[in-house]
Amino acid sequence: MLKLMCENAKRASAVLGNCNGEKRNLALEAMAKALIARQDEIIKANQADLEKAKENGISDAMIDRLTLNSQRIEAISKAVLKVIALPDPLSSCEEWERPNGLKIVKKRVPFGVIAIIYEARPNVTADAAALCVKSGNAVILRGGKEAINSNIAIANVLADAISSVGLPKECVQIVTDTSRETANALMKMKGGIDLLIPRGGKSLIRSVVDNATVPVIETGAGNCHIYFDESADVKTALDVIDNAKRSRPSVCNAAESLLVHKNIANTILPLVKERLDNVELRGCEKTLEILGDITPATNEDFFTEYNDYILTVKVVESTEEAISHINIHGTGHSEAIITQNQENALLFCNTVDAAAVYVNASTRFTDGEEFGFGAEIGISTQKMHARGPMGLSEMTTYKYVINGNGQIR
Repeated sequence: MLKLMCENAKRASAVLGNCNGEKRNLALEAMAKALIARQDEIIKANQADLEKAKENGISDAMIDRLTLNSQRIEAISKAVLKVIALPDPLSSCEEWERPNGLKIVKKRVPFGVIAIIYEARPNVTADAAALCVKSGNAVILRGGKEAINSNIAIANVLADAISSVGLPKECVQIVTDTSRETANALMKMKGGIDLLIPRGGKSLIRSVVDNATVPVIETGAGNCHIYFDESADVKTALDVIDNAKRSRPSVCNAAESLLVHKNIANTILPLVKERLDNVELRGCEKTLEILGDITPATNEDFFTEYNDYILTVKVVESTEEAISHINIHGTGHSEAIITQNQENALLFCNTVDAAAVYVNASTRFTDGEEFGFGAEIGISTQKMHARGPMGLSEMTTYKYVINGNGQIR
């Protein structure tokens, strides 16, 4: 089945990648309209997923991540429309001429067939499809079992919309079998898949990176930290940690760990505990001395992406110790310092190893739309080809076209 899907996707990508930007935008417009027009069947499918999730004891944070309603479908549709307004990534090129008269053009081109393995967020289905269509790539989607009914419904709606404007519906396909075997097979579909992007938890990403034989972009795992240095403004610090932890704890740019300079720990940690009244704090020994009745943090806790109302807390001796802790325990996603000391801010920005580094702002801004890219395919935590929020330009590669008049070497 997967081999046939890849073959169909290859043929579809050849058509999609060679049509003009206006045609691809027409497909996106049809996709956005179809999501609204057929939202009842999407919501019905989503209800089946929610019922199953509740039966399986899924956490409230993950239930929220899974839930679709009219407002969220409208937001998904609007996100597709926003992609239309973005520049065509395939229209950009560089040109130059060599002394021998050769004229060289470096032009953006699609990868061809992109596969995406992702977990419980059904909005990823539409976001991924929109970015792939805009950038001229066919996409094969393989979501998790928690959202399978929602994902199938959305993918079918989008494929029908693409077909309605005269493009192959195989531009968007979804794998309906959520077994581990299909994921493993997709990772090894060399020759059928041009690029594989995993979106999900640490274990999923590690499995793909370790086992794939097709090219992979490593994304997503977010063990993000907020560091309060000794000069931190108290109101700014409390507002940032509240937003970074509680606004949407199930997403990868939420804060999972708080580091506090020892000189302000006695003052600010009780305020943090009061502000984050529904968050379980797990602290180091010094944090326990200050706050008393909280859970002791294990070494494993400091490596954990919870995606829940849980936060590790550590008191550090210096900015240098905070940076060292982050570089050991972080996942290269997003890290923030709250400070009024410009030297500490500069040191933090220059030496923390992450795709996004913030000064006096929440890590929750690491997002394609917030960065002005429109919908994103994921947050790359690697250093080759793409890093940070991956928008349209990261969905393309390039080729060289050389024009001559008989030159030989």
